[in-house]
Amino acid sequence: MQPFVMPDFYMPYPARINPNLERSREHSTAWARKMGMLDSPKPGGGLIWDETDLARMDYGLMCAYTHPDCDGPALDLITDWYVWVFFFDDQFLEKFKYSRDLPAAKAYVDRLELFMTAGDETSPEPENAAEAGLKDLWERTVPAMSDDWRRRFTLSTHNLMVESMWELDNIDQGRIANPIEYVQMRRRVGGAPWSANLVEYAAGAELPERFARTRPMQVLSDTFSDAVHLRNDLYSYEREVRQEGENSNAVLVFERFFGCPTQEAAELVNDLLTSRLQQFETTALTEVPSLLAEGGASPAEQIAVAAYVKGLQDWQSGGQEWHARSSRYMNDASSLPSGPTGLGTSAATVAMGLRHRIRQHSFRAYEPVGPLPLPEPYMPFTHRTSPHLDDARRYSVGWARAMGFFDPVPGARAGVWDEKRFIGLDLAHCASMIHADAEPEQLHLSTDWLSWGTYGDDYFPAVFGSSRNLPAAKACNDRLSLFMPLEEGLPVPEPANPLECGLADLWRRTAGPMTDRARRRFRTAVEDMTASWLWELANQALGRVPDPIDYVEMRRKTFGSDMTRSLARLAHAETVPDEIYRTRVMHELETAAQDYACFTNDLFSYQKEIEFEGELHNIVLVIQNFLGVDRLTARDITAELMTARMHQFEHIATADLTVMFEEHDLDEEARAVIARDVQDLKDWMSGILEWHRRCVRYTEPELLRLRSEAMTPPLPHPPHAGLGTSAVRVPARPTQESRP
Repeated sequence: MQPFVMPDFYMPYPARINPNLERSREHSTAWARKMGMLDSPKPGGGLIWDETDLARMDYGLMCAYTHPDCDGPALDLITDWYVWVFFFDDQFLEKFKYSRDLPAAKAYVDRLELFMTAGDETSPEPENAAEAGLKDLWERTVPAMSDDWRRRFTLSTHNLMVESMWELDNIDQGRIANPIEYVQMRRRVGGAPWSANLVEYAAGAELPERFARTRPMQVLSDTFSDAVHLRNDLYSYEREVRQEGENSNAVLVFERFFGCPTQEAAELVNDLLTSRLQQFETTALTEVPSLLAEGGASPAEQIAVAAYVKGLQDWQSGGQEWHARSSRYMNDASSLPSGPTGLGTSAATVAMGLRHRIRQHSFRAYEPVGPLPLPEPYMPFTHRTSPHLDDARRYSVGWARAMGFFDPVPGARAGVWDEKRFIGLDLAHCASMIHADAEPEQLHLSTDWLSWGTYGDDYFPAVFGSSRNLPAAKACNDRLSLFMPLEEGLPVPEPANPLECGLADLWRRTAGPMTDRARRRFRTAVEDMTASWLWELANQALGRVPDPIDYVEMRRKTFGSDMTRSLARLAHAETVPDEIYRTRVMHELETAAQDYACFTNDLFSYQKEIEFEGELHNIVLVIQNFLGVDRLTARDITAELMTARMHQFEHIATADLTVMFEEHDLDEEARAVIARDVQDLKDWMSGILEWHRRCVRYTEPELLRLRSEAMTPPLPHPPHAGLGTSAVRVPARPTQESRP
């Protein structure tokens, strides 16, 4: 009996088939035989594949569906790549899943990496079918592509091979990932980003290097990848979970996390799949054209991007069709979708998508929700407080006043902040806990960055939100980079508002001691945060509740997580190599902590944002909207996600880091720095939680006070009065005397 009935899929693009199918079927079979894939033995006897297995799985059909327009030779090469990747996946699990020989598995993957050569490098002689296949494919593919594409494709291939170890580790420990971890890791191990790279080859249209790493292009790749993986998990559940004992499957992850039956979990996975497909469409139709226009893309660049988007759409529709036909997956009559399929049913799939879009745009701003009863979050760490807190409190008020944070600003009816509101925020208290060991000057700097970031987060909706003047908001954001020069001594413009004044002062005090690499990295963190405020304004203007995955990933930026974490690394920015911070272990450690802190803020700020500000960027609301549940249920799910991310953080800190130290042969100094990073993250999470508990910013009396004061017109500012002068008044920079 099948574990569930396959849900009805949203798929607005028709599947088409490449006329070179039969040619590529014959070619790929001969190629697999030549590489030794059809006589590779299993450890316990028998073969990984034989010719009958390969014919039944029919990767030629898959590639003919997913790449319907490429010519015969290109389809041959693409099909060979997919034969190789599925063979690698099956052989890797057969050789190492049951033996649990993790050192041998790592050695196997490490040796495969030697066949992804660059420049004049030469690869060793292959010792097995996977190595022979990779060597042949690399030599046939890479010379036709640019160095930038080769770097991106190397990273994608590296991830799908190396991160297979994550799956083995979880099987070995009997551990099932939490939903956020699973989606992030599935991108690395699942291979769809790798498929997106091959779309560029098949379409004959490489992404222009200057656009390839922008947010719109990254979202296209991520949404494509998530949709491919979620669909695959639905079709492969029976084989992977019930027959092979694997635990890396979204249906299983949702079953365990939500405690629901398999059928309900499958429906939830399909809802998320639909959401990701629609996020892809929204990005392709809105963000990508804006990116190309703002970047002055040439006609050739525009054609290349359009061909890439079309190629990803073809892959989605073709992949759906192949999964429904391949013997590799659950696709007998009892498990097929119950909804309409076939010619003339596109209206039905559009109706399915329309229901989701209506729900996503059904948010009612300023709905009275009342205070959200708060759960007791799981927090295993004790917060610490700097002995310099009182000094930082006195100092911060003077600095904020000198920057103009308490002054009226054009566009904000009642101003952004006043002094009483700032004192109630008590951002010095937050800084004193997340940097408990800082010297007084360092604590002043941390407090000022928190003050500036929080002011900016309030400034953008206050000045640009009600008017929905997105071009003005973008112009404001674009100017901010001018106040963060990468070279010392370069002049900056005269600040035109408190936001610019504060940033100019902070950059001067922060960037000076940095190395060039650290300065560039820190500026990127600040730019990512400020750009994310534009993303919030765009959603607000459209009344669109974000897609859950897009929200979680962008929330880390709107919260300023990378920026505040970068401040903690200033003293040892060059001690640990960059590639260590790019590993799975460090990425998951950081993002688990970031999500815990972001969700903490969303729990405490729910009433403030939903009822008093008409905001729709809150994880509780996002869960309410996506799952169709009430706020208390969404609150509990948020708390469970926080607990799951904290447990993951603890697991990485106590187990995975030790393994990573050995794998990368880190010296004692680097290990000590990372150990300090872990302690900093503990201080960061516990400090942020304690600050929210003590801060008046989110309490109903304070919210009512601010609403009452907003109804009273502010007093005119004495200096620079008169028509047109408010836009040019520049707050004075602080002198040593003005700093308490």
